[in-house]
Amino acid sequence: MSVSAYHQHTVGGPAIFAGIGLHTGEHVRVAVRPAAIDAGIVFIRTDVRDRDNAVRVSPESVVKTQLGTVIGNAADVTVSTIEHLMAALAALSIDNAIVELDGPELPILDGSSQPFIEILDRVGRRRQEAARRYIEMLDAVEVVEGEKRASLSPADQFEVAFEIAFDAAPIGRQRVDLVVDEQSFREDLADCRTFGFARDVEALRAVGLARGGSTDNAVVLDGDRILNPEGLRRPDEFVRHKALDAVGDLYVLGMPIIGRFDGLYAGHGLNNLVVRELMANPQAWRVRTWAPELAQAV
Repeated sequence: MSVSAYHQHTVGGPAIFAGIGLHTGEHVRVAVRPAAIDAGIVFIRTDVRDRDNAVRVSPESVVKTQLGTVIGNAADVTVSTIEHLMAALAALSIDNAIVELDGPELPILDGSSQPFIEILDRVGRRRQEAARRYIEMLDAVEVVEGEKRASLSPADQFEVAFEIAFDAAPIGRQRVDLVVDEQSFREDLADCRTFGFARDVEALRAVGLARGGSTDNAVVLDGDRILNPEGLRRPDEFVRHKALDAVGDLYVLGMPIIGRFDGLYAGHGLNNLVVRELMANPQAWRVRTWAPELAQAV
């Protein structure tokens, strides 16, 4: 077990970047800054000055899950498409951070978590002298919507399994089953991009979505063709991106999980529903930390 398992962490300094939002198409500047012990992950909309502009990430802060995870506060201030950054923060064991942005949606960058990992790597992380808390699964919880399912169950480490099925030939039926830690996230999930279908673009843009989407930041399929000139990064990039999304969506809990997530045809909506189901069943989990004496022995 790495020393990072015992302590909370924040970023080592301000991580600054910018880009366009996948759905809004707006150019947004972002600064990920260090935060105090037990602060959690807090987004601050610097472009909002007439009301509370801070949105603290929690299961209850998720207000929308259509093609992305959107969080909001009581003042109706929202931040969209947080999942790829949240996955990177989870993978790097960043417990506490302030994320300042001057628009309504995080930049999509290349559609994966890889650019966020690289940006955060440049500033590093700083250990904080407080115990890291974990959610340890004691019993299973599950949510079901027709054929779609998502569950959390006991395991000795954090495991993510996901299965998808699409009629498009490049996707078909895909499954991934991984123990997710920093190394496996970097090697197996981080570079896997979001994806969509060309046939849906006009309808999505008509309702204010996908306005910034392109082959620069998503894998785009037209029937059985992949429109991206470079093709896929991995044959099963699609299901691996779904697993990446799940890592980010689960981290709204504010603590890493010791347990197993299984997703069958699930998405952001079901991911959040299983998080809420977990919160509604406190007998299914407990908070644990690693003993300080073990930390000193490492």
